[in-house]
Amino acid sequence: MKLRNIAIIAHVDHGKTTLVDRLLQQSGAFRDNQRVAERAMDSNDLERERGITILAKVTSVAWNDVRINIVDTPGHADFGGEVERILNMVDGAIVLVDAAEGPMPQTKFVVSKALKVGLKPIVAVNKIDKPEERHIEVVNEVFDLFAALDATDDQLDFPVLYGLAKEGWMAADPAGPKDDMAPLFDLVLDHVAPPPVEAGPFRMLATTLEANPYLGRLLTGRITSGIARANMPVRALSRDGTVIDEGRISKVLAFRGLERTGIDAAEAGDIVAIAGLSVATVADTIAATEVTAPIAAQPIDPPTLSMTFRINDGPLAGREGDKVQSRVIRERLSREAEGNVALRVTATQDADAFEVAGRGELQLAILIETMRREGFELTIGKPRVLFRRDAESGARLEPIEEAVIDVDDAFSGAVIDKLAQRKGELVEMRPSGGGRTRLVFYVPTRGLIGYQSELLSDTRGTAVMNRLFHDYAPYKGDIAGRRTGVLISNADGDAVAYALWNLEDRGPMMIAPGTKVYEGMIIGEHTRGNDLAVNVMKGKKLTNIRAAGKDDAVLLTPPMKMTLETALAYIEDDELVEVTPQSIRLRKGLLDPHERKRAERRREAESA
Repeated sequence: MKLRNIAIIAHVDHGKTTLVDRLLQQSGAFRDNQRVAERAMDSNDLERERGITILAKVTSVAWNDVRINIVDTPGHADFGGEVERILNMVDGAIVLVDAAEGPMPQTKFVVSKALKVGLKPIVAVNKIDKPEERHIEVVNEVFDLFAALDATDDQLDFPVLYGLAKEGWMAADPAGPKDDMAPLFDLVLDHVAPPPVEAGPFRMLATTLEANPYLGRLLTGRITSGIARANMPVRALSRDGTVIDEGRISKVLAFRGLERTGIDAAEAGDIVAIAGLSVATVADTIAATEVTAPIAAQPIDPPTLSMTFRINDGPLAGREGDKVQSRVIRERLSREAEGNVALRVTATQDADAFEVAGRGELQLAILIETMRREGFELTIGKPRVLFRRDAESGARLEPIEEAVIDVDDAFSGAVIDKLAQRKGELVEMRPSGGGRTRLVFYVPTRGLIGYQSELLSDTRGTAVMNRLFHDYAPYKGDIAGRRTGVLISNADGDAVAYALWNLEDRGPMMIAPGTKVYEGMIIGEHTRGNDLAVNVMKGKKLTNIRAAGKDDAVLLTPPMKMTLETALAYIEDDELVEVTPQSIRLRKGLLDPHERKRAERRREAESA
């Protein structure tokens, strides 16, 4: 069968996964009466809950006797490691843009990688039914973006389709005909070249890795040359050509709709998953035994942010999760780093702690959330930025991000002021229609840690921020952290409503009555700049004398709800987030108040 391999590229929420749903439906991959979940490609629980794509996935459809392999890519730059590898497998890309929002930071991120690899794009303008759609300006913006990213003349001569993925139509004209996806299928066949096939024995570059309970490790990639057959002997070569694994292919799986089907043989150009190797991983070359030269793999951008993952050594450890030992945590992190090349795990001087570096807060928060659902208990340190040294001058460099903020006109002043305090530099400001302004800043990554919640409170929840790694630049100086102290429990026990009610003047609480607390646990935010140890177990003293007005009902203000992301952004250097399958608690790194005092004196002596 003839083949075409394409990736679908878009900013988060511009409709990639919905488009794939419609392509699958209209190509006959589903029966008419088959029940299929909405956004069928987002198969992971976390992806469904958050409405985002985290892992790149492959599906395939048949159209006019041509098999089209489609790769659904993540939209967040935090998962860019997935995207960079995926683009090696495909020969064309559909760049999907929202008819109102136009190309956004993540579109820019993935498109720059696609153009660098030499892919010829097809531009699809989605959500054409929006009242504020501006398709002519959006197509011009896409052209300007391609030109700014040094696209070739061939790449700049891109075809454009307009449509509405939700209703299942695409057409060369915004007005229609609003029939089906046939114009997009036909354009893919005409515009995207068949996969290049090299002569010689079987070779394939492994692009993604997953574990299957029945087949073991599954390596997915595109066959560069030769034929892959079940039971044939193969070897795995690392990037430098060293043989790291030898074995037999136990199964060759091809993508057919949403299913993976075992086939006897797969030819060059097809995207398949193979099982049977136990050591080979991402970026290794799987090849016939006579091959000695590996396939060149794309270099992956380095991580920019790190966190410390520690065992949970608090008084409540082991009550909710069953995976608490450092050995189990080390194995799980090593397994994650194998399949996710954008993560880097290193041991620290403390045997019970590991340094995990990644692309951003979201990527690491997703990893933590996945681990807690698997039954792990962890304590996590404050996110830290990874600095570099300039090779020539020896100056310290820090990562800078491009932050694009869409905000109501009335709040733009507050946003500019706050980001100026965080060493942000305003590079563009323009109206984006509907009484909103688009602000583009270059801000140090340090300055954006914890800014999301502040942005939403400053703009009454109306601002939308998208961020993207821009470059390394000279260190910008100190950035002020949290301006308030915290309320710390001074004993172990259960929190009492009466005590919480009396402490409300001291600041907002983070716990409800009846919550188990322990010495050193953070239970609220102090209104002043210092930390305060308080007793949340102090009940009302009862006497046998009745007094008028003393038995008022205790009315408590609802506590601040801390999600994992807000907790990680909230803590300071001497604090930790305790993550268990059912709870997220904040605590001091040193639980004993005397040890905290000693550590503070030591810090003061060192700084003096």
